[in-house]
Amino acid sequence: MLTIVVASACGVLIGLFLGALGGGGSILTVPVLVSLLHVGPQSATSASLIIVGITSVIAAIAHARGGHVRWKAAAMFGVIGSITAFGGSILNRAVDPQILLIAFSALMVVAAVAMLRRTKKTCDSEPEPGHPSATSTTSTTPGDGDNESPLATTTRPRVNTAQIGKLVAAALVVGFLTGFLGVGGGFLIVPALVLALGYSMPVAVGTSLVIIAITSAGAFAERLGSASIPWQIVVPFTVAAIAGSFAGTAVSDRISGNALTRSFAILLIVIAVYVATTAGLQLAR
Repeated sequence: MLTIVVASACGVLIGLFLGALGGGGSILTVPVLVSLLHVGPQSATSASLIIVGITSVIAAIAHARGGHVRWKAAAMFGVIGSITAFGGSILNRAVDPQILLIAFSALMVVAAVAMLRRTKKTCDSEPEPGHPSATSTTSTTPGDGDNESPLATTTRPRVNTAQIGKLVAAALVVGFLTGFLGVGGGFLIVPALVLALGYSMPVAVGTSLVIIAITSAGAFAERLGSASIPWQIVVPFTVAAIAGSFAGTAVSDRISGNALTRSFAILLIVIAVYVATTAGLQLAR
């Protein structure tokens, strides 16, 4: 009974961050499963893919209703990322579990620093005046703005080769991390969409959730038949995360994006130190 309560409470927290930030919550899933629910690292990364993937799908629906998803960009990013996600899943089984946790801790610190830096460059996660996304939340991908007016089409900036290159590179990195560490990679996807394609934060968050769902499915596909899934934990965790994602979507419209991001970044650093210390002690034995 205690396990279900802990799983549900953690699920709400992770869903909250996913719904509000389009990522971030997924990077907490593996440490929570390992440290609080005593799931093995390999099983935890597989379980994380299920929890994060399903929660992202549900959260994306709410964002899509608000017109905050660019489907073509999400499909392109997701398909490319799924390729490296498959390879990351294969490598996951060849790495010592404690090394896996230390690598995960390092990634958490990198993510936290990136988030803190992003909050210094934005005001409440809104684009700067004059930025393409400040005047339009439509996609910069040609033909990706469904139901747009002719005026919106003519004012939308063109996508250049450098932007496409950044998007592809981000997709390859995010996909690998998704498969190797069981993370959705939203903390990388959102800034990539903002910087490479000029999306506003609401559009980047909604599109990120679709991408996370696609890459998580690609990574889990490689593990079918071999993954050990603790369903008694995964089911309540996922249900709670879905509930939390709805709250996160509502919170994103009411609370400063910078305040939420900074709080989450600090939490990441604290957890990273704990996980790395625990894994290091295990290796030293």
